Amino acid sequence: MQPKSNIVHLPVYQPGKPIEDVKRELGLTEVIKLASNENPFGCSERAKQAIMNEIGHTSLYPDGAAVALTDALASELGVGKDQIIFGAGSDEVILMIARAFLVKGDETIMADETFPQYKHNAEIENATVIEVPLKDGKHDLPAMLASIGDRTKIVWICNPNNPTGTIVKKDELDAFMAKVPASVMVVLDEAYCEYIDDPSYPNGVDYVKAYPNVIALRTFSKIFGLASLRIGYGIGRPDIMRFVNQVREPFNTTRYAQAAAKAALADRAFVQSCRERNAEGLRYLQEQFDRLGLSYFPAYGNFVMFDARRPSQTVFEELLKKGIIARARWTYYPTHIRVTVGSREQNEKFVQALEQVLQEVAVQV
Repeated sequence: MQPKSNIVHLPVYQPGKPIEDVKRELGLTEVIKLASNENPFGCSERAKQAIMNEIGHTSLYPDGAAVALTDALASELGVGKDQIIFGAGSDEVILMIARAFLVKGDETIMADETFPQYKHNAEIENATVIEVPLKDGKHDLPAMLASIGDRTKIVWICNPNNPTGTIVKKDELDAFMAKVPASVMVVLDEAYCEYIDDPSYPNGVDYVKAYPNVIALRTFSKIFGLASLRIGYGIGRPDIMRFVNQVREPFNTTRYAQAAAKAALADRAFVQSCRERNAEGLRYLQEQFDRLGLSYFPAYGNFVMFDARRPSQTVFEELLKKGIIARARWTYYPTHIRVTVGSREQNEKFVQALEQVLQEVAVQV
């Protein structure tokens, strides 16, 4: 059997290494995973109870339209119910957007070091991918704008950018959107937006309301702590979202995910607590990087990307031996490591392990 020729070369997505695998492979009893930007503080107790309440309905299909969750989210965001679509994580919404709009011959623009699912799904649809180099770890919006041509269909902006953690600021996005042709879709991926308390950070929902060619993506995987339930969403104008909905698989989100997300959305105190504790963790890690003489990109989400000044894969492997799972092997940042902000105890153990590794591994000249 022969697959589609344009997918043969595609890499399979590599998630952060599982804790149990590391324990088994290295004979460790304690392993801290700081690789996948998960919430170290878990999820809302209300979400847990909502999951338990759904146990008795396990034999029933979920609501394919996620009506109750849609109602709650539309009210929270101030948008119409016909402007929201849910997916098994926001990465499925990325898949649906690519499936709905990209065909062979179309061009799509993204940063050269960003969330890999934009490129992956574009290539599955046989579109031409144009990657614009980051500038100091940030999206270079003027260069991305200059790359737009007659065949450009979608521009992807990850804000904050994964893996660098940098943001596109409101004035930069305003200048960009003022010049983007209305025929070009702009997807604003805001997976980490709830962590940010900075007036310069643009709210994607405002751009959905202002421009007919914008889709904003968000998720319940990060600050809401529901990563295992796989639920994210997109927000856009009704006419655009109707097309995306036409390629959505039936029952693509579970009863548990819908119920937990609705409950989590209402628990503002939990979200605020996570935001504050994450900000504290960010400050601590940045102070430690300063103390160790390591540079890092400005961080706005729940992770930091720093320059270990040593081959990142070597640093990753040595950290792994000490029970710390981080993230390495970036195409354009070969000495950088991305680390998730953990609890205070996790952060301290990471710094302790990192100091040891920095002493053991020679600086790359």
